[in-house]
Amino acid sequence: MKKYEKIREWGRHAWGIFAIAAAAMILTGCSGSELQDTAAGQARTEESSIEVVDFNDVDKTSMEDPTSGQQSQIQEMKEQDTASLNTETAEENTVKKQPPEGFELKFASDDWGLSFGEPGTQSVGNASAQDLAWYDAYYVGDDSEKVIYLTFDCGYENGNTEPILDALQKHHVEAAFFVVGHFLETAPDLVRRMVDEGHTVGNHTYHHPDMSSISDKAAFQKELDDVASLFYEITGTQLSNYYRPPQGKCNAANVKMAQEIGYSTIFWSLAYVDWDTEKQPSHAEAFDKLTARIHPGAIVLLHNTSRTNGEILDELLTKWEEMGYTFRPLSDLDLCETK
Repeated sequence: MKKYEKIREWGRHAWGIFAIAAAAMILTGCSGSELQDTAAGQARTEESSIEVVDFNDVDKTSMEDPTSGQQSQIQEMKEQDTASLNTETAEENTVKKQPPEGFELKFASDDWGLSFGEPGTQSVGNASAQDLAWYDAYYVGDDSEKVIYLTFDCGYENGNTEPILDALQKHHVEAAFFVVGHFLETAPDLVRRMVDEGHTVGNHTYHHPDMSSISDKAAFQKELDDVASLFYEITGTQLSNYYRPPQGKCNAANVKMAQEIGYSTIFWSLAYVDWDTEKQPSHAEAFDKLTARIHPGAIVLLHNTSRTNGEILDELLTKWEEMGYTFRPLSDLDLCETK
Protein backbone atom coordinates (compact mmCIF):
# COMPACT_ATOMS: atom_id res chain seq x y z
CA MET A 1 0.00 0.00 0.00
CA LYS A 2 2.93 2.35 0.60
CA LYS A 3 3.95 1.89 -3.04
CA TYR A 4 0.46 2.76 -4.12
CA GLU A 5 0.53 5.87 -1.97
CA LYS A 6 3.65 6.92 -3.84
CA ILE A 7 1.87 6.41 -7.14
CA ARG A 8 -1.05 8.48 -5.95
CA GLU A 9 1.36 11.20 -4.89
CA TRP A 10 3.09 11.04 -8.26
CA GLY A 11 -0.31 11.33 -9.95
CA ARG A 12 -0.96 14.54 -8.10
CA HIS A 13 2.46 15.88 -9.13
CA ALA A 14 1.75 14.95 -12.73
CA TRP A 15 -1.52 16.84 -12.71
CA GLY A 16 0.27 19.83 -11.25
CA ILE A 17 2.99 19.63 -13.88
CA PHE A 18 0.45 19.60 -16.70
CA ALA A 19 -1.31 22.61 -15.19
CA ILE A 20 1.96 24.54 -14.84
CA ALA A 21 3.01 23.63 -18.36
CA ALA A 22 -0.35 24.75 -19.73
CA ALA A 23 0.03 28.10 -18.03
CA ALA A 24 3.56 28.41 -19.39
CA MET A 25 2.31 27.65 -22.90
CA ILE A 26 -0.22 30.48 -22.66
CA LEU A 27 2.37 32.95 -21.36
CA THR A 28 5.20 31.98 -23.72
CA GLY A 29 3.20 30.93 -26.74
CA CYS A 30 4.70 27.43 -26.91
CA SER A 31 2.91 24.86 -29.05
CA GLY A 32 0.84 21.92 -27.88
CA SER A 33 3.57 19.45 -28.89
CA GLU A 34 6.15 21.41 -26.92
CA LEU A 35 3.82 21.31 -23.95
CA GLN A 36 3.47 17.55 -24.24
CA ASP A 37 7.25 17.12 -24.48
CA THR A 38 7.86 19.34 -21.46
CA ALA A 39 5.23 17.62 -19.36
CA ALA A 40 6.40 14.18 -20.43
CA GLY A 41 10.00 15.02 -19.55
CA GLN A 42 9.00 16.19 -16.10
CA ALA A 43 6.84 13.14 -15.65
CA ARG A 44 9.71 10.79 -16.61
CA THR A 45 11.93 12.52 -14.07
CA GLU A 46 9.34 11.91 -11.36
CA GLU A 47 8.70 8.36 -12.58
CA SER A 48 12.37 7.36 -12.29
CA SER A 49 12.16 7.59 -8.52
CA ILE A 50 9.00 5.49 -8.18
CA GLU A 51 8.80 1.73 -7.89
CA VAL A 52 6.52 0.00 -10.35
CA VAL A 53 3.81 -2.02 -8.66
CA ASP A 54 1.33 -4.59 -9.82
CA PHE A 55 -2.07 -2.92 -9.74
CA ASN A 56 -3.63 -6.28 -9.12
CA ASP A 57 -2.17 -5.96 -5.61
CA VAL A 58 -3.80 -2.57 -5.09
CA ASP A 59 -7.19 -2.01 -3.47
CA LYS A 60 -8.89 -0.37 -6.46
CA THR A 61 -11.85 0.80 -4.37
CA SER A 62 -9.53 3.27 -2.67
CA MET A 63 -8.42 4.90 -5.92
CA GLU A 64 -9.66 8.47 -6.33
CA ASP A 65 -9.55 11.29 -8.84
CA PRO A 66 -6.65 13.56 -7.85
CA THR A 67 -8.86 16.56 -8.64
CA SER A 68 -11.78 15.43 -6.49
CA GLY A 69 -10.48 17.26 -3.45
CA GLN A 70 -10.23 20.48 -5.44
CA GLN A 71 -13.75 20.02 -6.81
CA SER A 72 -15.12 19.45 -3.33
CA GLN A 73 -13.43 22.61 -2.10
CA ILE A 74 -14.81 24.63 -5.02
CA GLN A 75 -18.32 23.29 -4.42
CA GLU A 76 -18.04 24.08 -0.72
CA MET A 77 -16.92 27.63 -1.51
CA LYS A 78 -19.89 28.09 -3.88
CA GLU A 79 -22.32 26.90 -1.22
CA GLN A 80 -20.77 29.24 1.33
CA ASP A 81 -21.01 32.16 -1.10
CA THR A 82 -24.68 31.36 -1.84
CA ALA A 83 -25.52 31.11 1.85
CA SER A 84 -23.72 34.37 2.50
CA LEU A 85 -25.61 36.08 -0.35
CA ASN A 86 -28.96 34.82 0.91
CA THR A 87 -28.16 36.05 4.40
CA GLU A 88 -27.16 39.48 3.11
CA THR A 89 -30.31 39.70 0.98
CA ALA A 90 -32.52 38.78 3.93
CA GLU A 91 -30.76 41.36 6.08
CA GLU A 92 -31.23 44.01 3.39
CA ASN A 93 -34.95 43.22 3.16
CA THR A 94 -35.28 43.37 6.92
CA VAL A 95 -33.62 46.76 7.02
CA LYS A 96 -35.74 48.00 4.13
CA LYS A 97 -38.96 47.21 6.02
CA GLN A 98 -38.01 49.06 9.18
CA PRO A 99 -39.80 52.44 9.26
CA PRO A 100 -37.95 55.48 10.58
CA GLU A 101 -37.95 55.97 14.31
CA GLY A 102 -41.16 57.63 15.42
CA PHE A 103 -42.93 56.84 12.13
CA GLU A 104 -46.69 56.32 12.37
CA LEU A 105 -48.78 54.96 9.51
CA LYS A 106 -51.94 56.99 9.02
CA PHE A 107 -55.01 56.54 6.84
CA ALA A 108 -57.28 59.41 5.88
CA SER A 109 -60.21 57.10 6.71
CA ASP A 110 -60.92 53.43 7.36
CA ASP A 111 -62.53 53.14 3.92
CA TRP A 112 -59.96 52.88 1.16
CA GLY A 113 -60.67 55.65 -1.31
CA LEU A 114 -59.07 57.34 -4.30
CA SER A 115 -58.88 60.80 -5.79
CA PHE A 116 -58.52 60.87 -9.56
CA GLY A 117 -56.65 63.55 -11.48
CA GLU A 118 -56.02 64.03 -15.16
CA PRO A 119 -56.57 61.02 -17.45
CA GLY A 120 -53.58 58.70 -17.45
CA THR A 121 -52.22 59.95 -14.13
CA GLN A 122 -51.88 58.02 -10.90
CA SER A 123 -54.70 58.33 -8.39
CA VAL A 124 -54.11 59.45 -4.80
CA GLY A 125 -55.02 57.00 -2.04
CA ASN A 126 -55.95 57.32 1.64
CA ALA A 127 -52.30 56.65 2.50
CA SER A 128 -49.16 57.23 0.48
CA ALA A 129 -47.42 54.45 -1.40
CA GLN A 130 -44.20 55.22 0.46
CA ASP A 131 -45.81 54.90 3.89
CA LEU A 132 -47.66 51.70 3.00
CA ALA A 133 -44.51 50.05 1.68
CA TRP A 134 -42.98 49.97 5.19
CA TYR A 135 -45.63 47.40 6.06
CA ASP A 136 -45.62 45.38 2.81
CA ALA A 137 -48.79 47.11 1.65
CA TYR A 138 -49.38 48.45 -1.86
CA TYR A 139 -51.97 50.34 -3.85
CA VAL A 140 -49.74 51.06 -6.84
CA GLY A 141 -46.79 49.29 -8.43
CA ASP A 142 -43.91 50.27 -10.69
CA ASP A 143 -44.91 53.63 -12.15
CA SER A 144 -41.77 53.98 -14.25
CA GLU A 145 -43.21 51.70 -16.94
CA LYS A 146 -46.60 51.13 -18.53
CA VAL A 147 -47.46 48.03 -16.53
CA ILE A 148 -50.73 46.82 -15.02
CA TYR A 149 -51.32 44.49 -12.08
CA LEU A 150 -54.78 43.04 -12.76
CA THR A 151 -56.81 41.74 -9.80
CA PHE A 152 -60.32 40.40 -9.22
CA ASP A 153 -62.34 40.14 -6.02
CA CYS A 154 -64.38 36.93 -5.89
CA GLY A 155 -67.25 36.97 -3.39
CA TYR A 156 -69.38 34.35 -5.11
CA GLU A 157 -69.87 32.76 -8.51
CA ASN A 158 -72.65 33.81 -10.88
CA GLY A 159 -71.34 32.61 -14.23
CA ASN A 160 -68.89 35.37 -15.14
CA THR A 161 -65.61 33.94 -13.86
CA GLU A 162 -65.23 31.45 -16.70
CA PRO A 163 -65.33 34.06 -19.51
CA ILE A 164 -62.91 36.17 -17.46
CA LEU A 165 -60.49 33.24 -17.28
CA ASP A 166 -60.98 32.57 -21.00
CA ALA A 167 -60.00 36.16 -21.88
CA LEU A 168 -56.95 36.05 -19.61
CA GLN A 169 -55.85 32.77 -21.16
CA LYS A 170 -56.27 34.18 -24.69
CA HIS A 171 -54.04 37.16 -23.87
CA HIS A 172 -51.56 35.18 -21.72
CA VAL A 173 -52.21 37.49 -18.77
CA GLU A 174 -51.51 36.38 -15.21
CA ALA A 175 -54.01 37.95 -12.82
CA ALA A 176 -54.75 37.68 -9.10
CA PHE A 177 -58.06 36.45 -7.68
CA PHE A 178 -58.92 37.35 -4.09
CA VAL A 179 -61.33 34.71 -2.82
CA VAL A 180 -63.60 34.38 0.22
CA GLY A 181 -64.74 31.20 1.96
CA HIS A 182 -68.06 31.03 0.10
CA PHE A 183 -66.35 31.11 -3.30
CA LEU A 184 -63.97 28.33 -2.26
CA GLU A 185 -66.86 26.20 -1.00
CA THR A 186 -69.08 26.63 -4.04
CA ALA A 187 -66.64 26.95 -6.97
CA PRO A 188 -63.67 24.63 -6.26
CA ASP A 189 -63.29 23.72 -9.94
CA LEU A 190 -62.79 27.37 -10.87
CA VAL A 191 -60.24 27.76 -8.08
CA ARG A 192 -58.31 24.77 -9.41
CA ARG A 193 -58.47 26.25 -12.91
CA MET A 194 -57.02 29.52 -11.61
CA VAL A 195 -54.09 27.63 -10.13
CA ASP A 196 -53.61 25.38 -13.17
CA GLU A 197 -53.48 28.39 -15.51
CA GLY A 198 -50.84 30.18 -13.45
CA HIS A 199 -52.89 32.84 -11.69
CA THR A 200 -52.27 34.08 -8.17
CA VAL A 201 -54.99 33.33 -5.63
CA GLY A 202 -55.11 35.76 -2.72
CA ASN A 203 -56.94 35.98 0.61
CA HIS A 204 -60.14 38.03 0.84
CA THR A 205 -61.07 36.62 4.30
CA TYR A 206 -63.47 33.78 5.01
CA HIS A 207 -66.63 35.69 5.96
CA HIS A 208 -65.99 39.06 4.25
CA PRO A 209 -66.30 41.12 7.46
CA ASP A 210 -65.35 44.71 8.17
CA MET A 211 -61.74 43.98 9.16
CA SER A 212 -61.21 47.51 10.47
CA SER A 213 -63.52 46.59 13.36
CA ILE A 214 -61.36 43.61 14.38
CA SER A 215 -58.61 44.59 16.80
CA ASP A 216 -57.95 41.13 18.25
CA LYS A 217 -55.02 39.58 16.39
CA ALA A 218 -56.23 35.99 16.90
CA ALA A 219 -59.64 36.80 15.41
CA PHE A 220 -57.99 38.72 12.57
CA GLN A 221 -55.70 35.80 11.78
CA LYS A 222 -58.48 33.21 11.90
CA GLU A 223 -60.31 34.97 9.06
CA LEU A 224 -57.21 34.49 6.93
CA ASP A 225 -56.15 31.06 8.19
CA ASP A 226 -59.54 29.51 7.41
CA VAL A 227 -59.27 30.60 3.78
CA ALA A 228 -55.71 29.27 3.50
CA SER A 229 -56.72 25.90 5.00
CA LEU A 230 -59.68 25.36 2.67
CA PHE A 231 -57.65 26.48 -0.34
CA TYR A 232 -55.02 23.86 0.50
CA GLU A 233 -57.69 21.16 0.80
CA ILE A 234 -59.00 22.04 -2.65
CA THR A 235 -55.73 22.53 -4.54
CA GLY A 236 -53.00 20.81 -2.53
CA THR A 237 -50.96 24.01 -2.78
CA GLN A 238 -50.23 26.88 -0.43
CA LEU A 239 -52.24 30.07 -0.73
CA SER A 240 -50.28 33.17 -1.71
CA ASN A 241 -49.39 35.72 0.97
CA TYR A 242 -51.50 38.52 -0.54
CA TYR A 243 -54.49 39.84 1.39
CA ARG A 244 -57.18 42.31 0.36
CA PRO A 245 -59.46 43.87 2.99
CA PRO A 246 -63.17 43.37 2.16
CA GLN A 247 -64.73 46.59 0.86
CA GLY A 248 -61.36 48.26 1.40
CA LYS A 249 -62.15 48.73 5.10
CA CYS A 250 -58.79 48.85 6.82
CA ASN A 251 -56.69 50.81 9.28
CA ALA A 252 -53.04 51.03 10.25
CA ALA A 253 -53.38 48.34 12.93
CA ASN A 254 -54.83 45.91 10.36
CA VAL A 255 -51.96 46.46 7.95
CA LYS A 256 -49.44 45.87 10.73
CA MET A 257 -51.19 42.69 11.89
CA ALA A 258 -51.31 41.38 8.33
CA GLN A 259 -47.57 41.94 7.97
CA GLU A 260 -46.85 40.26 11.31
CA ILE A 261 -48.60 37.07 10.20
CA GLY A 262 -46.88 37.10 6.82
CA TYR A 263 -49.28 38.88 4.46
CA SER A 264 -48.90 41.81 2.08
CA THR A 265 -51.99 44.00 1.98
CA ILE A 266 -53.10 44.83 -1.56
CA PHE A 267 -55.30 47.87 -2.19
CA TRP A 268 -55.90 49.35 -5.65
CA SER A 269 -55.36 52.50 -7.69
CA LEU A 270 -58.14 51.92 -10.22
CA ALA A 271 -61.65 50.54 -9.78
CA TYR A 272 -65.17 51.45 -10.85
CA VAL A 273 -68.71 50.66 -9.73
CA ASP A 274 -69.03 47.16 -11.19
CA TRP A 275 -70.23 45.14 -8.17
CA ASP A 276 -73.95 45.95 -8.26
CA THR A 277 -75.40 43.15 -10.36
CA GLU A 278 -78.74 44.99 -10.68
CA LYS A 279 -77.12 48.15 -12.05
CA GLN A 280 -74.37 46.99 -14.34
CA PRO A 281 -72.46 49.69 -16.26
CA SER A 282 -72.78 49.69 -20.02
CA HIS A 283 -69.83 48.61 -22.12
CA ALA A 284 -69.21 52.23 -23.11
CA GLU A 285 -69.26 53.43 -19.50
CA ALA A 286 -66.84 50.71 -18.45
CA PHE A 287 -64.44 51.46 -21.29
CA ASP A 288 -64.52 55.19 -20.61
CA LYS A 289 -63.49 54.74 -16.99
CA LEU A 290 -61.04 51.86 -17.42
CA THR A 291 -59.13 53.40 -20.32
CA ALA A 292 -59.14 57.03 -19.17
CA ARG A 293 -58.01 56.21 -15.63
CA ILE A 294 -55.42 53.57 -16.44
CA HIS A 295 -51.89 54.68 -15.57
CA PRO A 296 -48.36 53.24 -15.27
CA GLY A 297 -48.13 50.86 -12.31
CA ALA A 298 -51.90 50.59 -11.83
CA ILE A 299 -53.26 47.92 -9.52
CA VAL A 300 -56.68 47.38 -11.09
CA LEU A 301 -59.61 45.98 -9.10
CA LEU A 302 -62.49 44.34 -10.95
CA HIS A 303 -65.23 42.07 -9.59
CA ASN A 304 -65.81 38.59 -10.97
CA THR A 305 -69.56 39.00 -10.39
CA SER A 306 -69.82 41.74 -13.02
CA ARG A 307 -71.51 40.65 -16.23
CA THR A 308 -70.00 43.67 -17.95
CA ASN A 309 -66.49 42.64 -16.96
CA GLY A 310 -67.01 39.15 -18.34
CA GLU A 311 -68.29 40.54 -21.62
CA ILE A 312 -65.70 43.27 -22.24
CA LEU A 313 -62.48 41.85 -20.77
CA ASP A 314 -61.15 40.41 -24.04
CA GLU A 315 -61.65 43.74 -25.82
CA LEU A 316 -60.41 45.71 -22.80
CA LEU A 317 -57.15 43.74 -22.62
CA THR A 318 -56.66 44.36 -26.34
CA LYS A 319 -57.24 48.09 -25.86
CA TRP A 320 -54.78 48.32 -22.96
CA GLU A 321 -52.21 46.45 -25.03
CA GLU A 322 -52.73 48.85 -27.93
CA MET A 323 -52.09 51.69 -25.46
CA GLY A 324 -48.67 50.17 -24.78
CA TYR A 325 -49.38 48.40 -21.49
CA THR A 326 -48.08 45.03 -20.38
CA PHE A 327 -49.15 42.94 -17.40
CA ARG A 328 -47.23 41.80 -14.36
CA PRO A 329 -48.02 39.49 -11.43
CA LEU A 330 -48.32 40.76 -7.87
CA SER A 331 -45.06 39.01 -7.04
CA ASP A 332 -43.28 41.79 -8.94
CA LEU A 333 -44.53 44.36 -6.42
CA ASP A 334 -41.81 43.20 -4.02
CA LEU A 335 -39.25 44.32 -6.62
CA CYS A 336 -40.67 47.82 -6.95
CA GLU A 337 -38.66 50.72 -5.63
CA THR A 338 -41.26 53.01 -4.14
CA LYS A 339 -40.39 56.62 -4.89
